[in-house]
Amino acid sequence: MTPKQDKFCVEYLIDLNGTQAAIRAGYSPKTADRIANQNLRKLEIQNRIKELRQKEFKSSIATAEEVEAMLSAAMRGELEEEVVVVESSLGISTAKKVRKQISAKDRLKAAELMGKRHQLFTDKLQVAMEDIPVIVDDIDDE
Repeated sequence: MTPKQDKFCVEYLIDLNGTQAAIRAGYSPKTADRIANQNLRKLEIQNRIKELRQKEFKSSIATAEEVEAMLSAAMRGELEEEVVVVESSLGISTAKKVRKQISAKDRLKAAELMGKRHQLFTDKLQVAMEDIPVIVDDIDDE
């Protein structure tokens, strides 16, 4: 695969427009539609586009560590949320956005989710069997 074809693959994922991807990759605008059509039929290019899509998808999914970090920050009250506050005076009301710490309810929910994640709330039952039953097959096959 040429560097220009690789660039085409990267550009194609931006808007899934083959002609525009070809132009952005450096092909002539006069032949971009034909080149795009040819490129998209090539198995090597199809595989490269598929590979790039999978990488992009994987990078957009939060990891377990990211989820735990976010829940920890929420539990500690380190996260803020934006709320709209409406004020009125002299018959005129104005709205403004204010940042405030997340609510105690949200912090508690984050703590609960972290506790579940670390199995802090599970009841562990210890079952001990002293006399193990023995099953004897004494039925005739008649």
